[in-house]
Amino acid sequence: MSLPKPDLQTTVVITGASSGIGAELARGLARRGFPLLLVARRRERLDDLANEVGQEYSIAVEVMTLDLNDAKARAKLAGRLHSEPIAGLCNSAGFGTSGLFHELPVERESEEVTLNALALMELTHAALPGMVERGAGAVMNIASIAGFQPVPYMAVYSATKAFVQTFSEAVHEELHGTGVSVTCLCPGPVPTEWAEIANAERFSIPMAQVSPRDVAEAAIGGMLVGRRTVVPGVVPKVVSTGGRFAPRSLLLPGIRLGNRFRGGPGR
Repeated sequence: MSLPKPDLQTTVVITGASSGIGAELARGLARRGFPLLLVARRRERLDDLANEVGQEYSIAVEVMTLDLNDAKARAKLAGRLHSEPIAGLCNSAGFGTSGLFHELPVERESEEVTLNALALMELTHAALPGMVERGAGAVMNIASIAGFQPVPYMAVYSATKAFVQTFSEAVHEELHGTGVSVTCLCPGPVPTEWAEIANAERFSIPMAQVSPRDVAEAAIGGMLVGRRTVVPGVVPKVVSTGGRFAPRSLLLPGIRLGNRFRGGPGR
């Protein structure tokens, strides 16, 4: 088993819940009857979402306003995950940057590593002991098809997502036979606020885009059955396969040519 059936005790925690995939995860899990703990930086958006799903689906919803780049904020949430009977954890918080690595502010790149990788690892570590003790539970970590290969001009982002994939798959295997799973969600291009902020649309393939709701539904389906990896969409599945198996000597020049063709960066 993996994610338990919903009842009053099966709270699912969602980080990065104020927009995009995180918000759609909240809607999808609420629709299935799960009580929620929503975590993000923007209180007004969290309150709006909590009111929406709480009223529509008659579930209990709690919000926590936290910036998970802050160590004290991570420790506060980790304490909740460790001490309470959490049924599920969706690590959806994260962001990306784009541009020449050596020209980007190192402080922002460090924040990207902290949020995308360190926070995710710490929160997963806090949630798992209780889940294993109860013999049921599910963690869902958001990676990306960008993690299947190096992505020039999004070097740190693709590296953090490679970490999420490797980490999630390894821990999922360690948990075999415990009733607990770690699902790694690897979406392709998704039209979200994050993509606009990161200026990531210039790297995306329009025909590969999958809506945030469809991505969230695929992710929840994977959590419910304890699947190791979920890649929503036909084109992202093809791209991820190429990223895994194509020789770097062919892959990286191909990415360079693709960037030129779409008017992106690269010489």
